[in-house]
Amino acid sequence: MADNFEVVLVVLVILAVFTAFKGIRTVPQGEIWTVERFGAFTRLLNPGLNFLVPYMDQIGRKLNVQEVVLDIPEQSVITKDNASVAVDGIVYYRVMDPAKAAYAVQNLQQALTALAMTNIRAVIGEMDLDATLSGREQINSSLLRILDGATEPWGVKVSRVELRKVEPPENLVRAMNLQMTAERERRASVMRAEGEKQALVLQAEGRQMSALRDAEARERLAEAEAKATRLVSEATAGTGDAALRYFISDRYVKAFEAMVSNPNTRLVVVPMEASGLVGGITTALQMLKPGPQAPGGAGPMVVPPAPPAGGSPWTQG
Repeated sequence: MADNFEVVLVVLVILAVFTAFKGIRTVPQGEIWTVERFGAFTRLLNPGLNFLVPYMDQIGRKLNVQEVVLDIPEQSVITKDNASVAVDGIVYYRVMDPAKAAYAVQNLQQALTALAMTNIRAVIGEMDLDATLSGREQINSSLLRILDGATEPWGVKVSRVELRKVEPPENLVRAMNLQMTAERERRASVMRAEGEKQALVLQAEGRQMSALRDAEARERLAEAEAKATRLVSEATAGTGDAALRYFISDRYVKAFEAMVSNPNTRLVVVPMEASGLVGGITTALQMLKPGPQAPGGAGPMVVPPAPPAGGSPWTQG
C-alpha cells in the first residue's frame, strides 16, 4: 500500500506541475499573444505574467507589436517607355490590431512582401525612365498611400516605404552617359559661341568709340588750326604781306633744321628756289630791327630787301 501511495503522490505532483505550466504564461515586452479556447480566439495576453485555464485555453499567435522592417526583394520592372530597371526597397510597418493581424491574414510578412512588389511594378509602370530615376520621393509617397490603405483590414499600419535601388541596365547607363556628355559639350559650345560673340561686340564697340574719339580729336585739331589761322590773319592785317612771309619763312627754316639734324641724313639737297629764302629772312630781320620812323610816326619804316640774284619768288604788295 505504501508503494502505491508514493506512486500516486508522484503522479499528482507531476500533474500539478504540468497544470501550472499550462496555466501560467509570461509574455515578453514588445509582444502580444492570442488565447484560443478549443480553437476559437478569446482574448489577448499583454506583456507580463498571465494565467490561463489549463487544458482549455492555449496560446494561438505570438505577434510582435514593435515597428518591423521588411525587406522587399529585388525585381525587374518595366517602365512606361519600355526600359527595364532593377528595383528593391524596404517597408516599415507596425501591428496595431493583433487580433486582425493574427486571423485576418494567413502570413502577414509574406502578404506585405507580395503586395509591395505588385504595387512597385504598377507605380513604376506608369512612369517613364527619367521620371522613375528622378522621382523616387513621388514613388515612395504613392506606395505608402497604397500599402497603408490595403493593409488596414489586417490591423497593420505602414509608416514608411523606401526604394533602396533603382538601376537601369548597363547598356542603358552607357547610353545615358554618352547623352549627358554630348549635352555638356553642346552647352560648352554654346557658351563659347556666346563669349566670342560678346567679345566681337565689345571689339566693335571699342572700334566705334575709338573712331568717335579720333573724329573728335580731328575736329578739335581743325578748330585749333582754324583759330590759329584766324589769329595769324588778324595779327597780320595791319602789316601786309611782310608778316605773312615772315611766318612762312620761320616754318621753312624749322623744317629745314629738322631735316638737317636727322642723324640718318647723309645728303641734303637745297632747291633752287631756296635763294628766295634769304630774301624772306632778310625781310623778317629788318621788320624786327628798330629803324627810322615812317612819316607821320606810324611805326618803323619797312625797307624792302634787295632782290636775289636768281629773282625772288615774293613780290611786294
